[in-house]
Amino acid sequence: MGGEPSKPSNPSKPDPKPDLSLRQELETPWRRIDWGQKEELKKSLEEFSVRNPDVKDIKILVAGQIGAGKSSFINSVNNVFRGRITSSAIANSSIGASHSFTKKLKTHRVRSKDGDLPFSLIDIMGLEPAAMCGSQPEDIIKAIYGHVKNDYKFDPEEPLSDKSEYYKSDPLLSDQAFCLVYVVDANTVSNTYESLTDKLRIIRTRCSENGIPQVIVMTKVDLACQLVSKDLRKIYTSKKISEKMQVCSDNIGVPMNHIFPLKNYSEEIDTDDDVDVLILKALDQIVNLANDRLRDADRLRDAASN
Repeated sequence: MGGEPSKPSNPSKPDPKPDLSLRQELETPWRRIDWGQKEELKKSLEEFSVRNPDVKDIKILVAGQIGAGKSSFINSVNNVFRGRITSSAIANSSIGASHSFTKKLKTHRVRSKDGDLPFSLIDIMGLEPAAMCGSQPEDIIKAIYGHVKNDYKFDPEEPLSDKSEYYKSDPLLSDQAFCLVYVVDANTVSNTYESLTDKLRIIRTRCSENGIPQVIVMTKVDLACQLVSKDLRKIYTSKKISEKMQVCSDNIGVPMNHIFPLKNYSEEIDTDDDVDVLILKALDQIVNLANDRLRDADRLRDAASN
């Protein structure tokens, strides 16, 4: 009594839906990054020095599930240093591709505007869930240890034989890869086939036996999180991205500090500083881990010869 009657809601103007992305943002970043360090990181990598005079460029093998963006990551690295969009590694733009677009092993030297940099990225056939599809774990392991020659065409049904012309029986130190990078799609990390995870575990176990460092590059973060899609700088305050990284770590066994979420170049026609910083930060970790492993290989070889 005496109060004003409540106003009926206007059915033609529904209540606005809450922005669900706000629920995904944490108050403080779970990993800190300096978004202004692009030139510093770039210069450091351009001046990078390999710790062995017999190795002109450190090789890094890039593996991963089909469609995750292996080739796009290799191109994105070159984009950063060239300052423009490049296509050294031919990438597939098809959505939901069922088979790997990359068929042969290709080594791509990272290049800046002033020339070659002292590291190379090896692109291989993508991993597929089915046992007889995509690259075989044995071929990836052989490639890491330098037994696979450039242009070898992967056979999904049979690993490379030591009788093949593409098999290198006595690889040099410079033929070997000193870091293995898994490229994983952030959108599918939660429902990755168990059979594919098993393949990754086989590779990881064989590499770990010889101390090969392993890093995960988690791509397509802008498609996996609405918050990050609006602002890439929200990547380390995104609860969703953090959770996906944890799933990655649990499934594959790579520690969180070796997992780097980022965005590859795909639709852009110009480079972007924020995209570049995430790529450079990942690459800086990768090449330094590889250089550390090369130093260890030198020490073990010297010890064996004495």
